[in-house]
Amino acid sequence: MKILVPVKRVIDYNVKVRVKPDGSGVDLSNIKMSMNPFDEIALEESIRLKESGKAEEIVAVSIGAAQSQETLRTALAMGADRAILVIATDDVNQDIEPLDVAKILQAIVVEEKVELVLCGKQAIDNDMNATAQMLSALMGCSQATFASKIDLEKDKATVTREVDGGLQVIIVSLPSVISVDLRLNEPRYASLPNIMKAKRKPLEQKTPADFNIKIKNRLEIVETNEPPEREAGIKVASVDELVEKLKNDVGVI
Repeated sequence: MKILVPVKRVIDYNVKVRVKPDGSGVDLSNIKMSMNPFDEIALEESIRLKESGKAEEIVAVSIGAAQSQETLRTALAMGADRAILVIATDDVNQDIEPLDVAKILQAIVVEEKVELVLCGKQAIDNDMNATAQMLSALMGCSQATFASKIDLEKDKATVTREVDGGLQVIIVSLPSVISVDLRLNEPRYASLPNIMKAKRKPLEQKTPADFNIKIKNRLEIVETNEPPEREAGIKVASVDELVEKLKNDVGVI
């Protein structure tokens, strides 16, 4: 079985995001970038499936600017067998929209004869949570979202999903698209020997034109603002005063 794992280059989750002075977007200058955390979890799960003998090859793919090559090298160091970089823009500030990403991934799935796509449920930069669902629709195959546990068999997968009411267990037939949630696993760190080996693993570069796909910008960012600062709290002298303020000032009781 061949597993495809899309990975995205995003601002590191430990970094405080800065908005550009003109409000046109997020400032990426001199900012640490890393692999999207949910994609990292998907990659870890694919590696575990290969280690258990349920998969033969892991292909990591990233779609964006040439700088995404760094993210793919990290994926190779973690355990992916090879990587594909689709250079879809020269501008690191341009975010490739989910529909275009899904179209490119669908073309790669057909070309590589992929049986399972494991991806993060969303990217932490735009939080759209749409690519997996769109890819499933384009492929005409089953899908499972928000996966917190995956049991893979020969021609099907049992997936435990995190839903509003708790957990839901479903069985999907392969090929399938599965998007993973936070509690699926704990990703490993790439060891120094594996980082060195990753430099010799194949990393193929392509463009959307290779798949007869033209990138279209359907969305426009009108304005970007930082969230308002949290207001300071107040101290109360008694429970009675607390209840009075909750009732009259806040209106929650």
